[in-house]
Amino acid sequence: MGLQDRLAAAAGGMPILGPNCYGVINYLDGALLWPDQHGGIRVDKGVALVSQSSNIVINLGMQQRGLPVAYVACLGNAAVVGLAELTGALLDDRRVTAVGLYIEGIDDAPAFAALAEKARELGKGVVAIKSGKTELSRTAAASHTASLAGGGAASSAYLRQIGVAEVNTPSELVETLKIFHVHGPQIGTRICSLSCSGGEAGLVADLAAPHGIDFPPVPQATHDRLFAVLGEIPTISNPLDYHTFIWGDGPKTTEVFSAMLEAYDAGLYVIDSPRADRCDPSGYDPAFAAIVAAQKATGKPALPVASMAENFGEGRVQAMMQEGVCALLGLETALAAVKAAQTPPGVPGWRPAAALPKRDNRLLSEAEGKALLAGAGVPVPKATTARTLEALDLAGLSPPYAIKGLGFAHKTEAGAVRLGLTSLEGQAEMPGATGYLVEEMVTGAVAEVLVGLRRDPVYGATLTLGLGGVTAELLADTVTLVLPVTEAEVLKAAKGLRLWPLLDGYRGRTRADMGAVAEIAVRLAKLMLDDESLEEIEINPTMVREIGAVAVDALIRRV
Repeated sequence: MGLQDRLAAAAGGMPILGPNCYGVINYLDGALLWPDQHGGIRVDKGVALVSQSSNIVINLGMQQRGLPVAYVACLGNAAVVGLAELTGALLDDRRVTAVGLYIEGIDDAPAFAALAEKARELGKGVVAIKSGKTELSRTAAASHTASLAGGGAASSAYLRQIGVAEVNTPSELVETLKIFHVHGPQIGTRICSLSCSGGEAGLVADLAAPHGIDFPPVPQATHDRLFAVLGEIPTISNPLDYHTFIWGDGPKTTEVFSAMLEAYDAGLYVIDSPRADRCDPSGYDPAFAAIVAAQKATGKPALPVASMAENFGEGRVQAMMQEGVCALLGLETALAAVKAAQTPPGVPGWRPAAALPKRDNRLLSEAEGKALLAGAGVPVPKATTARTLEALDLAGLSPPYAIKGLGFAHKTEAGAVRLGLTSLEGQAEMPGATGYLVEEMVTGAVAEVLVGLRRDPVYGATLTLGLGGVTAELLADTVTLVLPVTEAEVLKAAKGLRLWPLLDGYRGRTRADMGAVAEIAVRLAKLMLDDESLEEIEINPTMVREIGAVAVDALIRRV
């Protein structure tokens, strides 16, 4: 028995954090088990920081961004107390407003999904950094799916499906937690931006685009209300450059700020305060007061944003938070936090399938795989098989034909596919083939789509969907979901593909029947979840017609 096992056995029923961690700090009640310096202060309420890395959470605890921290807790090796259990205990404290996590690995995916649902029921947001995204998949990449769904695709899909916001950096974690602390677990997606500079307005628009944040046009009634104050010189748009004509005029600034915010879910107010050690920032006070007034008047989140983090002191952040206003530091970071804070809740009751241990498996021949698919109700081409080309009988099949050599994971690369044949006359044997499959070629296809499912050692099983064919990995345009899924969820995810317009009638193209693809995906998901012997199913390509779709090439592994 190792030292960790002996420690857990000696603990009996006593909870233990770690080993290999710093411990816990309770800033609410003034208690700690902590061997080092820390940067927090006593608070009446605040967020909990939970981390599987002690050093990461030490760094987070030293933040100077005005985030009130209620607890700092480390997991380390989590020999006794796991991620979901510890986080759940902190959420039970009514004084905890949100939770920020640094996750290296999720030990119990169903339990963590239940935790996320509990947090939403309590009205508390959860945001996480999930490390290890760039690690190569532990499963050998015998298929396109294995390489395209590796790394962080499965973990990001899982977090999204359970309603946990995901960010990439500690600064983004802190800023998202500030939004959750002040405004709760979700803000709306209709955002406006206001600044007194055209340069700032343009910068906001440019930096928001990669996050998928757009700025809906200004409604006519709002336009008229703004025009009455600003006049004809400023262009009334979203983002709005309101110029400096009203600078220092509290009532006019409040009217502009309130009128704009009234039409949206939340507003960004770009404002960098002068440094107090060399300048006089008092001229900015009317603008800050107008932001507070706009939020009170509309009931919408008004988010002052310093384009550079150092241009907004911690004291001002804390003072505005006392007014119920959440100030964000650093424009790029603020936009990432706003996007994270828009993460929708997970589906109530959704839990991932149970994870299975890694097992030896074998590759089914394509003929075996197609028979399995047909039995599950997935459309496949009419076909016949034989051990040799000479033994193939094409009776009942109509040209053009496709000949495929059996026994290859990637037939195209092995030269084991011949297409567009009208007969088998003159066809030579394929070296290495264990047999042959001849199919009627699918005609009338308007798109090729990859549909891949595979077991995941943490999240149970995943579905990957994307543009398919031999260029699948080159395009790398895929979305991943964790099973189980519905057809509606598959279609919604597919619309996130970069090349979705090509599937949806771009410039007069025929629309691909992606509803049929979603139906196939759900049938395959049920097949995998009902049959634990299946390790991987990949259809690449699925030939999609204007009406209907057919699984043309199947790679299936089972125990």
